[in-house]
Amino acid sequence: MVDRRSHRGPHPEDHRLFAPEAAAVLCRAGTDLCWLLSRGYSQKSALKLVGDRYELVARQRTAVGRTACGDADSAARQARRIDPHELEGRPLWIDGYNVLTTIEAALAGGVILHARDGAYRDMASMHGSYRKVEETLPALKLLAKVTTALDPSECVWYLDRPVSNSGRLRGIMQELAAAGGWRWQVRLVADPDATLADAQGAVVATADSAILDRCGPWLNLARQTVAQHIPQAWVVGLGDESADRTS
Repeated sequence: MVDRRSHRGPHPEDHRLFAPEAAAVLCRAGTDLCWLLSRGYSQKSALKLVGDRYELVARQRTAVGRTACGDADSAARQARRIDPHELEGRPLWIDGYNVLTTIEAALAGGVILHARDGAYRDMASMHGSYRKVEETLPALKLLAKVTTALDPSECVWYLDRPVSNSGRLRGIMQELAAAGGWRWQVRLVADPDATLADAQGAVVATADSAILDRCGPWLNLARQTVAQHIPQAWVVGLGDESADRTS
């Protein structure tokens, strides 16, 4: 099926699935899932157990799974998360699609999940192809505003080479950077996750839990951008607020 979406906005059922009363149930489910993960249960089996208990549909289970983590993982991630003012003069490596799609979704009114580890994650799913939407250019401009103000020594974007249209997106980003005087580099690599997880001396901007569990210092760039420039964003808090600290 051809993807003809022009926005990265909410699913037609999201206003029901993430309504305040539904979100309250999802919070309880997330608390239970975190408890199980902290005690060594596998993500797959624990999510099924919790999802069945609270009678969650597939999209709600995805949301709960993306926001939950065990106590040790949450503490380790937050310990390595830097404050924005600490980035000045340091190299910044950005998980391109991970950060960009979250800002696109926030601008389009899509659900933004506030996870237990403090990260903001979206509900978008990519299956080997990226489609430019109406929010793409505004999202890139907001990210340029934020990264420029943070003044890193370099700002390097990593895009998945195997993902369709990565080369086209890279060209768009390079043209915008040249026109705006942004000091951006945009690199296509086979496996950005491995590159970012093994970053040496650079601060990583991502909300990908697999990277966060392996990388060094990281920046909550998507959350920083939403908090500063997208006050209308639909943020659904499913994390443990007591374990978080403000970006």
